Amino acid sequence: MSNESLANLMTETRRFAPPAEVVAGANVTAAAYEAAAEDRLGYWAEQARRLSWEREPTETLDWSNPPFAKWFADGRLNVAYNCVDRHVEAGNGDRVAIHFEGEPGDSRAITYAELQREVSQAANALGELGVATGDRVAIYMPMIPEAVIAMLACARIGAPHSVVFGAFSADALATRIEDADARVVITADGGYRRGAPSALKPAVDEALTRPGAANVRNVLVVRRTGQDIPWTSGRDVWWHEAVGRQSTEHTPEAFDAEHPLFILYTSGTTGKPKGILHTTGGYLTQVAYTHHAVFDLKPETDVYWCTADIGWVTGHSYIVYGPLANGATEVLYEGTPNTPHNGRWWEIVEKYGVTLLYTAPTAIRTCMKWGDDIPARFDLSSLRILGSVGEPINPEAWIWYRKHIGGDRTPVVDTWWQTETGAMMISPLPGVTLAKPGSAQTPLPGISATVVDDDGNEVANGSGGYLTLTEPWPSMLRTIWGDDQRFLDTYWSRFEGRYFAGDGAKKDEDGDIWLLGRVDDVMLVSGHNISTTEVESALVSHPRIAEAAVVGATDPQTTQAICAFVILRGGAPQEEGLVEELRAHVSKELGPIAKPKRILAVEELPKTRSGKIMRRLLRDVAENRELGDVTTLTDPAVMDLIQTKLPSAPSED
Repeated sequence: MSNESLANLMTETRRFAPPAEVVAGANVTAAAYEAAAEDRLGYWAEQARRLSWEREPTETLDWSNPPFAKWFADGRLNVAYNCVDRHVEAGNGDRVAIHFEGEPGDSRAITYAELQREVSQAANALGELGVATGDRVAIYMPMIPEAVIAMLACARIGAPHSVVFGAFSADALATRIEDADARVVITADGGYRRGAPSALKPAVDEALTRPGAANVRNVLVVRRTGQDIPWTSGRDVWWHEAVGRQSTEHTPEAFDAEHPLFILYTSGTTGKPKGILHTTGGYLTQVAYTHHAVFDLKPETDVYWCTADIGWVTGHSYIVYGPLANGATEVLYEGTPNTPHNGRWWEIVEKYGVTLLYTAPTAIRTCMKWGDDIPARFDLSSLRILGSVGEPINPEAWIWYRKHIGGDRTPVVDTWWQTETGAMMISPLPGVTLAKPGSAQTPLPGISATVVDDDGNEVANGSGGYLTLTEPWPSMLRTIWGDDQRFLDTYWSRFEGRYFAGDGAKKDEDGDIWLLGRVDDVMLVSGHNISTTEVESALVSHPRIAEAAVVGATDPQTTQAICAFVILRGGAPQEEGLVEELRAHVSKELGPIAKPKRILAVEELPKTRSGKIMRRLLRDVAENRELGDVTTLTDPAVMDLIQTKLPSAPSED
């Protein structure tokens, strides 16, 4: 991508000061930036002391063989002890760790003392099944407490886990089992989704027929739905039997800070999935610290809810390890935001008095589409901080989130990080930052990031380019499992001595950072590199548009033409003249160069179960190509609906 530069088209002038009560009691203040700038490694050493170590580290960072980092390498600790036992020992055993809400409406409150007993039993059961320190365990689960317990039990015995999202196919599961050489798979008969049981065990059975899965000895199965499932005697074991008969006593063993904690596969755009390896001490330090800092967590009074799935890194870092290391009380919800009605999430916020909410822009825009009246039916006054994760958030979605969910009073923290970074890297701090709708703003204390041009030179304020990380950080990936060369080639080859994982960004006139999505999604229009994110944000700022996805399609005049797929608010029909109105609106917001050549109003956009829009499929539609693989979509039929819109003629100016 030419850095002629990544065009900086959008200006946002709205500002929101942190509320006085948040400022007054903030966990982290502006002084943290100064302390970290003065002594970055000393700052991280101080954050590591928030954990309980069996052997305190004396060395903070070993960067003698870059980019292979070692953090706190001579320290020893146990992650599960930090997430569970130490809170019980501190007298907080009666505090609720997890409020579980099942999609059918069943619920369960699990205290830290109960969590300690169940994690101990699960650790003993894994030992009985022959799982030893270093053995890999695959976890393929719905969003139920046993999923969290399974992860913590693996961490307790030093067995790295590989969690596979519960909607992935048998093929995807088999690939991950094979690459990690997993010895045990933990799953469930099924889970509840959209009002009905959704089977999981059959996909495990199919995956285990593949030659690469031959080393799997046992399948540990949670009974969740009670549906009939195939059973292989000698291999398959019921969770309630194997775990239920175990002692509730288990002594956690300390492991080196660089002991592998988990492998999490990220598919990337092509080829074999990448097994991102995260280790123990540095990872836990950064996820615990950032959860404490960015959400201003007060564990005695806050109720925290992250709506992600444990199959993604957000679930690892900000459902399991970060919040529990901090002794938080959190909500775990099994189902979808619209089962049995479109206000299900807000009903849960009201029921549990949720104070801290962390969700994705895709979900926020979906709720916008359903209408302002739905959250208005529920008491959301308990909320005090809102978070956004997963992709850049458009300013209008940010404003809607703050106004209709946060009562126009809550800070919104828009966080940038990745599977590879392990923890939040760029985010406002709720008690410090003058917030800008749509911007992640500044690197957190102790993090070094900047935007560079094609040659690796830092761009001036007001310009765009590539987001790079310039110093190692505690929760960084250590390698790609079994493939150091791919690790080097993928993340460290584009800019010497710097980490780059494919995101475009710009710096505004104040030097704050705005994410512009993957550089793969940049469109080259008449010699200008234009981010899909900015055009989508301009479209969503129109009062009729709830959501938009933009792609570049080959065009003989302009190299690429901007094609937009939009969802109208409230499902209203498209009136005559709206397309030209939208094109004029984008031209006014961003300039004529960004005016879409084609706009199609659709009922839905093609999304994966993680909420990511599949722009690749939209490019296929825009260029009239045969569709690629649609099996990972939440609803493959969406593409049929979109293709029926194709006769719409493109505008020509």
